[in-house]
Amino acid sequence: QVQLVESGGGSVQSGESLKLSCASSGYTYCLAWFRQSPGKEREGVAAIDSDGSATYADSVKGRFTISRDNSRNSVYLQVNSLKPEDAAMYYCAADGATSGLGGCTTEEYEYFHWGQGTQVTVSS
Repeated sequence: QVQLVESGGGSVQSGESLKLSCASSGYTYCLAWFRQSPGKEREGVAAIDSDGSATYADSVKGRFTISRDNSRNSVYLQVNSLKPEDAAMYYCAADGATSGLGGCTTEEYEYFHWGQGTQVTVSS
């Protein structure tokens, strides 16, 4: 069982930045960030494989950057130029696979381990 712990959320003004962090209890091929705001379905934001190949949702391309440190079993999400619509609970997710091919997606069905989330609030 992979355990994930997120940190780094907070309350910021529109246009500001945050760096979200997620520590995993072990190695996993795919790591991803999802978010969910009240009344909306959870959506995939970004995913990254163990080689550092990343994919992003169209809504965050150019503003968010996902990265990982395999030596620390950690994944990060740099969120820049925040907008009020980015406000949500951000979740870290892991597929739990020890190896993989072909990169990672931001589809929920690929992920079996979830953190508790870290809240991001953006005021205009």
